[in-house]
Amino acid sequence: MRILIDAMGGDHAPDAIVQGAIDAAKEFDVQIVLVGRGETILKSLGNLGLDTLPKGVEVANADDVVDMHDDPATVIRTRKESSMVVGLRMLAEGQGDAFISAGSTGALLSAATLVVKRVKGIRRAALCPEIPNENKTLLIDCGANAECTPEFLLQFAFLGTVYAKKIQGKANPTVGLLNIGTEDTKGTALQKETYGLLQRAHEMGLICFTGNVEARDVPLGAVDVVVADGFSGNILLKSIEGTAAFLGGLMKDMFKKNLLTKVAALLCKDGIAAFKKRMDYREVGGTMLLGITKPVVKAHGSSDARAIRSAVKQAMEAVRGDLTTELQASMQTLTQMMKEA
Repeated sequence: MRILIDAMGGDHAPDAIVQGAIDAAKEFDVQIVLVGRGETILKSLGNLGLDTLPKGVEVANADDVVDMHDDPATVIRTRKESSMVVGLRMLAEGQGDAFISAGSTGALLSAATLVVKRVKGIRRAALCPEIPNENKTLLIDCGANAECTPEFLLQFAFLGTVYAKKIQGKANPTVGLLNIGTEDTKGTALQKETYGLLQRAHEMGLICFTGNVEARDVPLGAVDVVVADGFSGNILLKSIEGTAAFLGGLMKDMFKKNLLTKVAALLCKDGIAAFKKRMDYREVGGTMLLGITKPVVKAHGSSDARAIRSAVKQAMEAVRGDLTTELQASMQTLTQMMKEA
């Protein structure tokens, strides 16, 4: 298995990317290809005390870099020799099994769609992160598509369901539609029409739709897959991240209050460590870009070496799960349903 990584994308590139790639190659016995400026990557190796490429790691040179301010719609034309575009081109040509980038989300979405292509029948690719709860709830979409149609949301439900089955191992994942109330009459025209489509898909046995789900119930794991337009989904995700950071800060202040609370912190050391690990995005690695013909992982912009290592593990799981084959079969069924609707 060969995992392609954009060595120049992200806030801490290339040093953190190179370190994470080396760690992943060693731990998972996988072939890593770092795509980027060769001389810069070799310099990063030197910073790590290495004078040669470690076993399982190689470099594919790409002279340019996608800037966070670049227009996502034009990167494959204006930045065609960038590490992101070259890496995606290698993926499309079969020179790798999956691609990871911590660079611009918009650019990655646009370039992956145009270079690697969407699965036939998929109207929009979508970002699908895991919510850090016991259920590992999937949220789709969380920012790739700010404006959606009911058909887009129906397809998101299928994408999330397939991922939950193939990668998370859930036999019959439940699907909920993010809304302002659980009643089927709630929401705007978008939610109401989508509700009808999801209900029809449920009646046909294509998904397990349980109805609307409110934002407060998502962190509690009310459903396995939460379907949302990218605008609402992004607000929900950022709210959860902010709340987690706020609670973590409160906990830290509480245990530092006096000698007694510091002793209590020592007694609760394992529990605190488990809490921090669950809330740490670096343990997941990144967000899958679902709907593309080959696995593409969007790593967090501030990814460190540990996050990149986790992203490699995530990409490997997606490759082994053979998502594309399952998605193609599901889309044929969904297309037939839409024709009969």
